[in-house]
Amino acid sequence: MESILGIDVGKADFHCSLLVEGRSRSNSFPNSKKGFERLEVWLENRKVAKVHACLESTGGWSEELAFFLIERGHSVSIVNPSAIKHFGESELSRTKTDKADAALIARYCLAMNPRLWEPPSPSQLRLQRLGRRRAALIEMRVQEENRLQGPGVDEVRASIQTTIAFLTRHIGELDAEIAETIDQDPTLRANNALLESIPGIGERVATTLLGELPNLKEFRSGKAVAAFVGLCPRERRSGTSVSASWVSKAGNAHVRRVLYMPAIVAMRFNPILSAFAARLRANGKRPKQIIVAVMRRLLVLAYGVLKSGAAFKMPLPA
Repeated sequence: MESILGIDVGKADFHCSLLVEGRSRSNSFPNSKKGFERLEVWLENRKVAKVHACLESTGGWSEELAFFLIERGHSVSIVNPSAIKHFGESELSRTKTDKADAALIARYCLAMNPRLWEPPSPSQLRLQRLGRRRAALIEMRVQEENRLQGPGVDEVRASIQTTIAFLTRHIGELDAEIAETIDQDPTLRANNALLESIPGIGERVATTLLGELPNLKEFRSGKAVAAFVGLCPRERRSGTSVSASWVSKAGNAHVRRVLYMPAIVAMRFNPILSAFAARLRANGKRPKQIIVAVMRRLLVLAYGVLKSGAAFKMPLPA
C-alpha cells in the first residue's frame, strides 16, 4: 500500500499527516529549507522511502516544498483548495485546525488519487515569477496614477510622478526580461506565437498563461482548464430559490485577472467570440455574465491552439 502524506501549508510552517498501512501519524515543521530537511528525516525514521504527497495550491508557499519533495524522489499532487473543501463537506467534517486539514488532505489523496504535479521548467518558472512581479508593479502604478487624480495632491505631486516614472521604467525592464526568457526557449517561443494568433490574446495574456499554466495542454479538456482557473459557472438551487454565479473564484486569480480586459476586446474583434457574446445577449444574460463567459471561451481557445499545435484561423465569411 502506497504511503500517503497530506500537507497543510502555511506561511510560517506546514502540518503533515502520514498514512502508512492504515496507521496515521502527524507532525509539523517550519516552512523553510531546514523544515523540509527535518520532514525528510522524519520520514526516514519511520522507514518511509517514498510517499505520494498532496498539497493545496497556495502559490509559492506550496511550490517550494513540492520542488523539494520531487527532488527527493517523492510523488507530488497539487490540488485546487475547492476540491479539498468539497471532499471535507462530503465527509461532514467540522473540525478546522491545521492538523485536521492535513489529515483531510491525506484522506482526499488516498480516496481520489489525484494526478501527479509536473513541475515547470526553469524557463517557465522564471516566466511565472517575472510575470507576477510585473503584475504587482502595474497595480502599484495604477494606485499612484489614481492618487495623482485625487484632491489635495499639489504638495506631493512631484513625489507621485517620480514614483510613477520609476515603476514605469522597472516594468519596462521586466518586459525585456520576459521577452528574453521566451526568445531563448524554443518551446515557449512556439507556444507564445500560437497564443498570440488568437484575436484578443496579446503579449501580456500569452506570457501570463505560459507562466501560470505551464502544463496547459496536458489538461483532459477545455472545461477542465476553466474549472482549474475558476471560470466555470456555479448554480445554487434550493426549492424555488436559484442563485447563479458565472465565476467560482476558486482557482488561479492571476489568470482570471489578466483575461478580463482581453475578453472585452475579443467581443469586438474576434468573430467567434463576438457571435458568442451576441447569442448570450439575445438570451438575456447580463453584461458581467457575458464577459466571464467570453473569458472562459478565450481560455478554451488558448487550450485548443496549444493542444493542437495549430494557430488560430479566422472563419471564412459566409
